[in-house]
Amino acid sequence: MQKIVPFLWFNNQAEEAVNFYTAIFKNGKIGAITRYKEGMPLPEGAVMTVDFQIAGQDFGALNGGPEFNFTPAVSFFVYCETREEIDTLWKNLLEGGEVLMELDEYPFSERYGWVMDRYGVSWQLSLARVPQKIAYSLLFVDDLNGKAEEAVNFYVSKFSDAKINLIDRYTAEDGEREGNVRFASFQLEGQEFSAMDGGGGHNFTFTHAISFMVKCDGQKEVDYFWDNLSQGGETEPCGWLRDQFGVSWQVVPTILYDLLNDPDERRAKQVMNALLQMEKIDIAQLQEARELA
Repeated sequence: MQKIVPFLWFNNQAEEAVNFYTAIFKNGKIGAITRYKEGMPLPEGAVMTVDFQIAGQDFGALNGGPEFNFTPAVSFFVYCETREEIDTLWKNLLEGGEVLMELDEYPFSERYGWVMDRYGVSWQLSLARVPQKIAYSLLFVDDLNGKAEEAVNFYVSKFSDAKINLIDRYTAEDGEREGNVRFASFQLEGQEFSAMDGGGGHNFTFTHAISFMVKCDGQKEVDYFWDNLSQGGETEPCGWLRDQFGVSWQVVPTILYDLLNDPDERRAKQVMNALLQMEKIDIAQLQEARELA
């Protein structure tokens, strides 16, 4: 099971976006779809969440409303195998989108480009001569500029299966703050992440539009990740939190999906009502709410 799942918050475009992504990336597949029930924020029957895979990796999408916007603070770094593959992906992602860095040759890649797609999600494409895979990239700018290395060390310390692969720092000749992270590569639970310091003047930061869902096997794991990832940050309802760097996480027990999708709609609604009253998710309280329905 993939332990950490990127979760994308859309304003009523989740299903459309998922259809688009699964069509243009390799090994695209749509999984479970949940729908809003009576008494929930959107009309009964509207799509709430969609599970999907692209490049063999799990993602989630939510129709959550207009509250949060995607920013380049979190982007998806796509390693491509051939020039044709990267050029085709670029063309598809750019349609209705915006170029952030032109698709071209750079000192760090023979073919690379950074694009924001029609939904506002940012993608970095790089010709790597390996089968298509996706890493999760964090960009620390403005008030967070200079925090990338601290963040990498923080994340690696909180996950048991974690390591730092590389930290490349700016020098005095680079025109950036000496010692800041030009590029860091690290792994959490077998998944690739990267981090960069990006200077000031960008006027964007991390938002709930992209969060990282940590799937937990039971209450002990929920307690551990909730307590550790929230250190210095802010806790929010329904298992959401912002860490001390502003990156969003969801700490969720794997049993939650089954509880929310109980065939008895009355019991499922009671579970949802109980969930909405929580910050850290309490599995026993959710199960009790279901049984009392």
